[in-house]
Amino acid sequence: MAEPAAIPGLSRRERQIMDVLYRRGRATAAEVLAGLPGAPSYSTVRTQLRVLEEKGHVRHEEEGLHYVYLPVVPRHAARRTALRHLVDTFFDGSAANLVTALLGSDAARLSDEELDRIAESVKAARIATLVKSARKGGPT
Repeated sequence: MAEPAAIPGLSRRERQIMDVLYRRGRATAAEVLAGLPGAPSYSTVRTQLRVLEEKGHVRHEEEGLHYVYLPVVPRHAARRTALRHLVDTFFDGSAANLVTALLGSDAARLSDEELDRIAESVKAARIATLVKSARKGGPT
């Protein structure tokens, strides 16, 4: 299993639990346990789910005798937060530094389709910047 992206304020195991919940959408403590690396105890997983609930990252619904846990923050929002944390921590707040690092180390493994998608994303970002600048009356 890949290491989950850093979510500020969460321990490694809590991030792993969030990763399981994001993959599954919803899960009981037993299902979370089955999706975790290592061998945490069932009671440890339940405790960590309760802590995540107290921190506001998950909520639960009762289904019969079981609690079913769901992430509170949508995955795309958590992804943005984790990515911003990663960029700020390791790339001096620069998205360009991040992209350069990714392309430098992984460029040989990118397919033509992936490179085309990246180029289209860069083109769309340039257009969005120009439109935003034009709306503010700035140079184009």
